[in-house]
Amino acid sequence: MRSLLILAALLGAGATWVFAAPPEVPQPSPPPPTIAPAAAEQGKDVVHALNNAFAKVFETVSPAVVIIEISKKEDSEGPSLEDFFFQGPPDENNPRQNRRNFAPVQSEGSGFIVRPDGYIFTNFHVVEAADKIEVKLRDGREFPAKVVGTDEKTDIAVIKIDAKDLPAAQLGDSEAVRVGQFAFAIGAPFKLDYTFTYGVVSGKGRSKLFTSGGYSISDYLQTDASINPGNSGGPLCDIDGKVIGMNTLINGLNRGLGFAIPINMAKEIGGELIAGHKIVRPWLGIRIETLGDDPSIREMFKGIDKGVVVRTIEADAPASKSDLRPFDVITNVDSAPVATDSQLQHEVLKKKIGQNVELTVWRKGQTLKIPIKAGELPNEIARASNEPVQPGQPKPEDSGKFGLQVQEITKEMAEHLHLDVDHGVIVTDVADNSIAAAQDIEREDIITEVDGKPLKDVASFREALSKADPKRGVLLYLDRKGTKTFAVLKAGG
Repeated sequence: MRSLLILAALLGAGATWVFAAPPEVPQPSPPPPTIAPAAAEQGKDVVHALNNAFAKVFETVSPAVVIIEISKKEDSEGPSLEDFFFQGPPDENNPRQNRRNFAPVQSEGSGFIVRPDGYIFTNFHVVEAADKIEVKLRDGREFPAKVVGTDEKTDIAVIKIDAKDLPAAQLGDSEAVRVGQFAFAIGAPFKLDYTFTYGVVSGKGRSKLFTSGGYSISDYLQTDASINPGNSGGPLCDIDGKVIGMNTLINGLNRGLGFAIPINMAKEIGGELIAGHKIVRPWLGIRIETLGDDPSIREMFKGIDKGVVVRTIEADAPASKSDLRPFDVITNVDSAPVATDSQLQHEVLKKKIGQNVELTVWRKGQTLKIPIKAGELPNEIARASNEPVQPGQPKPEDSGKFGLQVQEITKEMAEHLHLDVDHGVIVTDVADNSIAAAQDIEREDIITEVDGKPLKDVASFREALSKADPKRGVLLYLDRKGTKTFAVLKAGG
């Protein structure tokens, strides 16, 4: 009671009281917005649809994929084409490839059925030199196979098994393939049969990956789908289960760089092989490069922006019988303009053997029309081996800083070396690590011109070099056992 009276008295006296507010308690942050159940289900539906689409590709294509087992006698010291494609040339890191082995060798590759009556596409290097070929189907059946035909230059082969009503793969259109679209590979990498990998088409028109007999495919498909030894010959498919390419080689193991022959090419070559036709290709007999590929000589082509430079004219080739010269720039094949070496190759391959082809050529500011009759591409292009010039000849002339020695061509030398050249000087030596060596000049090369001026003897060669501008580059025309080419010697090059 006393306490209440004191409190009442204080309040009545007008006392003021201040009460501190209690400390604020931090409020929990609002929960993040949740995904609406309907949206979550929709996302799952997309993933499930993609999952089902991938599985459907395998289910659709795998019955047409075959595993090819090869037996052959290994009686050579060199690596097989399969080893070269997947492991590179032999060296100290690949001692297995350097050993001589006479025991039978077994290997495994892939292929795919293209006709219900047993025709199968695969790689040439899969069945190369095979003594026995066995084919395993997805359903477990096994059949012996025989080679119907091969084309080494495109690495395409057709084999056949004696069976009917087989599931055949549906072949697509490689021209319609888009970079970035899904790509799927089926094969037997490291003998793991029917391995299924996926990625995307990483590129189209990949060229100069492999050359056989002077011919190289100029439009490989590139993919990052995992491709390893054993995938060779197997299909590369699109999301619809259509075959868009034949897996053929990789650039290193598991580096995401796989390559496939476009299916349009495989269909064309394979169809010819099934029909029993010999694969023949037109050629002009020239080695070429896109203008600008070699920046060291680009400034020597002032006045032209696009075209294909003639690097070499092969001996006894169709072009050697024409007025075409090394260092010419081809701008048109008949009426079709060409800006790259791949375009020129495509245009020539459209021609028929014996057909006249008109090349539009830029030569030192002039435009020329040069007709050439297309010939047949030989299996191998011969390259003459150079031997040292015989002693007892006139003293060579040292070209100084370029690193080569030359001497005049005598009658005896021309007869001994079977030279079909009546003017110029012969290269007798090329210094190691010199400018001349860097330009692949070789002993016995005949230098016929310097900067477009014909040579008669060593004196004229010396005079031509003295007048040339080594900073800009000295253009030499060379004759190598009938093969005509050029080299550009550049001071400081």
